[in-house]
This record gives sequence, structure tokens and C-alpha cells, in this order.
Amino acid sequence: MEINMAKQKTEQNTKHLRENEKKWTKPLLDAGWTMIPNVIFERQKALGLDAIDINILLHLASYWWKAGDLPHPGKKRIADAIGREPRTIQRRIARMEAGGLIRRIERRVPGVGSKTNLYEFTGLITEATPFAAEKIQERKALEAARDAKASKKGKSKLRVVPKTTD
Repeated sequence: MEINMAKQKTEQNTKHLRENEKKWTKPLLDAGWTMIPNVIFERQKALGLDAIDINILLHLASYWWKAGDLPHPGKKRIADAIGREPRTIQRRIARMEAGGLIRRIERRVPGVGSKTNLYEFTGLITEATPFAAEKIQERKALEAARDAKASKKGKSKLRVVPKTTD
């Protein structure tokens, strides 16, 4: 039974990926893609984020492949990708950390020195969750309004007429 469920899940993921390939093309997706909840960029102002912050978060998220493996790109890599100075990236990350949206985890190796920081998103997830709940409620209200409107129109006047034999 577990094998069938796993197979079904794989088929659903494959179908979804094919839909994305239709939109973005297979070569672009083969080069890599990032998933981020829409509510984070739709409500960026309410979260205290601007376009540069969102761009930084997108880059951090692009290195977050598995839930237990936190991303750890270097600030210079992000800076080079978005055309900013590493110090700008450092200040923006520090500001998001002070706002409780992300958390930096320093990695120091005795005898070697510092490695790139790990980045954790629990604060951002916590802050964005009420906006997600709000959006879900809005969708449900729209769906209920559509259903109510459809039911007010009454039942279809078409009916199945039994076939008569002569």
C-alpha cells in the first residue's frame, strides 16, 4: 500500500513538473528552480521587506534543498548575483535578523576559521502564517460567494426525458 501511495505521489509530482515545464521550459527548470510561498512577496510591505530583501531571501531559499539542511551561500555570491556590494547584503541580512525574520547561525571550525553562515527561516514563516491564513479565508469566502450565486440562479431547467418506445 505504501508503495502505491509513493508511486501515486511521484506521478502527481511528475505531472506538476510537466505543467511547469510547459510554462518555463525544461532547460530552465533543469538548471534549477526555487519554491517560495506567494504570501511572502505579496505581503512583503506588511512583513517589513523591500525588493532587495525579497531578492536576498530568494537567493537564500534557492540553496535550501531539504528541510533539515539549512542554506549557507556566501554574502559575496548573493551580492554578485544581484549587483550589490557584500556589505549591503550583510546589512540587509542583519536587519532581517533584528526584525526576527531570519536567524544567522555562525559556523566556526577550530584551526580553520569561519565558514559561511547558515540561515534559518522560522521567524519569517511565523510572521507570514497569519497572512496565509487570511488569504485562505479570502479564497473560501470567494468560493462560498460563487456557490451562493450559483444556487440563487436555481436549478437547471434542463431535464432528462426518458426515451419512449413506440
